[in-house]
Amino acid sequence: MRKLFSLMMVLLLTGCAALEPQAERDAQRHTGLAIQEVYDQVLPTLSDDKQRHFAQRLYRLTGEQRWRALNHAYGERLLARLEVDIVGLAEPGYAAARSQEIVADYSQRTAKQRARRAMLGEWGEIAFARALLFRLVQAEYHDLLPAVEDHQRALDYLAEVDWEPFLTDPAVIDVYAAQVANYAYFLHQLGVMDLRREVEAAFRRHYPPERVAELDDAEYRNWLYGLTHFVIADSRYYQRKVDPAVHAWVLEALEREADNILDRATADIQAEVALAFLLTGREDHPLVGRVREGLMAALDPASDIIPSPSGRVSLAGGEHRNVLAIMVLRWPGRLHPGPDLSDEMGGR
Repeated sequence: MRKLFSLMMVLLLTGCAALEPQAERDAQRHTGLAIQEVYDQVLPTLSDDKQRHFAQRLYRLTGEQRWRALNHAYGERLLARLEVDIVGLAEPGYAAARSQEIVADYSQRTAKQRARRAMLGEWGEIAFARALLFRLVQAEYHDLLPAVEDHQRALDYLAEVDWEPFLTDPAVIDVYAAQVANYAYFLHQLGVMDLRREVEAAFRRHYPPERVAELDDAEYRNWLYGLTHFVIADSRYYQRKVDPAVHAWVLEALEREADNILDRATADIQAEVALAFLLTGREDHPLVGRVREGLMAALDPASDIIPSPSGRVSLAGGEHRNVLAIMVLRWPGRLHPGPDLSDEMGGR
C-alpha cells in the first residue's frame, strides 16, 4: 500500500498533468485513508476529547459502526456532566460560580487563548452558559436529550441568558467568530431562540469586504473560520447538506478570496473552506480542487500526516487539522447523522 501511495504522491507532487480526473480523485481518497490509518493506530493514546472529535466526524463521514464505541463513551461522559450541571442549576449562584471557575481555568498558552479568557471574563455567566449550550446540543445530536433528566431546566436557563448582545458584539466576534456562528445555530436547534439573522448581520457589518482586505493574518483567519462555521453549524456538524441559497453570501465571499485563502490560511481553515462548498453540494467548485491539491502537497511523507504551519509533527496537536483533511480528501457525497445513541443509553 505504501508503494502505491508513494507513486501517487510522486505523480501529484510533480504536477503530472496527465492524470485523469478519476485517477486524481482516487489518489486524494487514498491519501485521506493513509492519514486515517495513522490515527487509527494512535487514537487510544489521545485525550478523550480528541477521540470524541475524531470519532464523531469519521462516523458522520462513513457511517461505519466501528466508530460507535467511542461515540458511546462520549455520550456517557456527556450525560454525567449534564446531570451535575442541571442539579447545580437548582442552587442559586451555581452558574456564576461555574463561570468564574471556567474563566480561571481557561488556558493562557497562546495570545488567542489569553484574549478569549479576558473576553469571557467580561460577560458574567456566559462562560458557563456557552459550555452548557454545547453539551445540550451534543446530547440532541445523539438523540440523548430525553435521557437527560430535567433537561428543560437547562433549556429554561439558556432562554434567560441575554445572548444577543454577546453574539453581536464586535469585540466578541474579533476573537470568537466561529463560536458566535455556532451558538446562534445551537440556540435555534434546541428551540431556545433564533438569532441567526441578527448574528449574520452583525458578522457582515463587522467584516465588510473593504475591511477584510486590511486584516492581518490572525484577524483574517478568525474571519475565515467564522465564515465557514455558518455553513458547518447549519449542517449540524457534518450530519446533513445545507441549502446553498441560504449561504450564498458565504460562498461568494470565499470565491472572492480564493487566492488569499490559499496563501494566508492554515491547512485547518483551508479544509473548512472546502467543506463549506462540499456541504452546499458544490464539490465541483475549483477551490475545492485547489484545497485538495494543497492538502496533498502539505503531507509529511515521513509521518503520513499534515504537520503544523511551523512544521511540527504532533499526532495529538494535529488531530483537528488531519481529521478535516481526511474529510475533504475522502468526501463520499453522503453524510450520516448521529450516531443515534438513544437505544443504547435512553434508559440510562
